[in-house]
Amino acid sequence: MRDETKIVHAGRDPQRFEGVVNPPVLHASTVLSRNLVEWEEKRRRYAQGLPGTFYGLMGTAGTRALEDALAELEGGYRAIVFPSGLAACVVPILAFVAAGDHVLLTDSVYGPTRRFANGMLTRLGVEVTYYDPLVGRGIEALMRPNTRVVFVESPGSLTFEVQDVPAIAEVAHRHNAVVIMDNTWGTPLHFRAFEHGVDVSVQAATKYVGGHSDLILGTAAATEKVWPTLMHSTYALGQCAAPDDVYLAQRGLRTMHVRLKRHWETGLALAEWLRKQPEVERILHPALPDDPGHVLWKRDFRGACGLFGVVLKPVSRPALEAFFDGFGLFGIGASWGGYESLVIPVDLTGIRTATKWPYQGPCLRLHAGLEAPEDLIADLDAAFARLRAA
Repeated sequence: MRDETKIVHAGRDPQRFEGVVNPPVLHASTVLSRNLVEWEEKRRRYAQGLPGTFYGLMGTAGTRALEDALAELEGGYRAIVFPSGLAACVVPILAFVAAGDHVLLTDSVYGPTRRFANGMLTRLGVEVTYYDPLVGRGIEALMRPNTRVVFVESPGSLTFEVQDVPAIAEVAHRHNAVVIMDNTWGTPLHFRAFEHGVDVSVQAATKYVGGHSDLILGTAAATEKVWPTLMHSTYALGQCAAPDDVYLAQRGLRTMHVRLKRHWETGLALAEWLRKQPEVERILHPALPDDPGHVLWKRDFRGACGLFGVVLKPVSRPALEAFFDGFGLFGIGASWGGYESLVIPVDLTGIRTATKWPYQGPCLRLHAGLEAPEDLIADLDAAFARLRAA
């Protein structure tokens, strides 16, 4: 089946719920067994990581429906849901490391993942090295005998570098390291992580899976080889997604294909308009032909989303405030992937350790929502007029 068909039907079994199209919301802690044999069978299946409902912490039939759908879309063996995208990033790292191990993280990694690595991982005795996201096969020089995880994020958070994931994965696997990828930008519709050598593919389902800015959720799909370690570590750390958020994610998932296409188209339209403004130094969008990552993006990705960056030429603080103060359609807020458009300033000062940010002017992160592109451009045009008048 094509993705647009699969996304509608994956993980649904209406006959299991008397013909109801959508899996129901199931609030559960205690799950009863009819007899001792059934109780023991449930425990056995749980111990082996097999599907089934044993205790509410491990999810219900509703949770499993979402996980099955995600696994099918990702092309992985199994998938598991987390209470947040950050949890989906950090628990898989914890699953594969111990004190004395070494982890490689891209220098463009999501900020909260970086804080986790610098804080908790180092306190647990795990050494962390950040690498240039453009290193490709050169990551060979950074591998050590105790390197257990190589973490990739492509395009990179905030700065949108495209990584050569297949090359990095090939090197990592030769050194017996697990490759974990934050695939929130591409989603399984636009980047087939497992076809490019990834072992664990992570998404912040808060973003495009949910799509309506009303839930917090994370997901991780895995290969059959690494699945048991991921699954047992997740339950050992008490990770449990709320049933109402699971239901909202199921609902949002069914329309992600059509929404993502609109986000992609509108994002490109905004990027093309913005690149013509005299105050703009550079657009950070790998789908643009002149972007440094475009060749890799075209090779590995099936599409883009609505998130990209804009680097402005140096401007005064009053001018930047004037730019932001007065938007009618763009919101100023964290997260992205919802139906609404967003813009925030990004401060990259002192964040990078393996690479240096080369620009002096402000950096903005934009998310193109589902509004008419013409209206969004008018809102941006007014913002630039305020900037120029300041």
